[in-house]
Amino acid sequence: MGNAAANRRENGMIDKVVSSAAEAVADIPDGASLAVGGFGLCGIPATLIQALHDAGIGDLETISNNCGVDDWGLGILLADHRIRRTVSSYVGENAEFARQFLSGELEVELTPQGTLAERMRAGGAGIPAFYTPAGVGTQISEGGLPQRYDGAGGIEKASEPREVRDFDGNDYVLERSVRPDFALVHAQKGDRYGNLVFHAAAMNFNPLAAACGRITIAEVEELVEPGELDPADVHTPGIFVQRVVVVGDSEKRIERRTVSDRQGA
Repeated sequence: MGNAAANRRENGMIDKVVSSAAEAVADIPDGASLAVGGFGLCGIPATLIQALHDAGIGDLETISNNCGVDDWGLGILLADHRIRRTVSSYVGENAEFARQFLSGELEVELTPQGTLAERMRAGGAGIPAFYTPAGVGTQISEGGLPQRYDGAGGIEKASEPREVRDFDGNDYVLERSVRPDFALVHAQKGDRYGNLVFHAAAMNFNPLAAACGRITIAEVEELVEPGELDPADVHTPGIFVQRVVVVGDSEKRIERRTVSDRQGA
């Protein structure tokens, strides 16, 4: 693979830095599954998403807390019908998402937020499935949750019932972990070996996405040399990361800006 061949070995370690976001995503094919870090618009890998859009890649399955907004983040892929299926927990900020879902153009697997986080974490830890109390007694466990509509108001595809098991007198539903083809994450700092540091609330889903992807691509605002990061400050070890691209101070948007009136203002 071109990216792997371009990586340099230094003192037994691999230099994982690639020259551009376009190069970093060049081998992602149509139909790939992607875990994408971020929460709302906080900590999203916007540069890598834009590179995917520019490359014309489509028929994607995304695994992300949400699907961006109408004109930013994963929303730009959605607007051009590049996403066929998404696994998400919150989709309320994207009108195009709602339109595509209700019209039968998009398949959606809605998952409780904590369950989605654990499905990613478990995938990265090599755990194929786990039991959780979240969703017991609802359509999550009993089945029938709409995943694709037929465009005429009917349900074309619904979720299947899941195994429920009693532990110590309480019911738990079985959830499968996720192990997507690729993961895209955004970090404040990273070194050439792929060790990553996330800033504040960008810790959200980024470490989880980085862990579960078979090939993880990290965009970093600042690249430091190996040894400059205190190991105690590293959030994602480089063993989980295959490629690093430097994006500098990328644009950061606010989902919904709210202000209040002040007396005398």
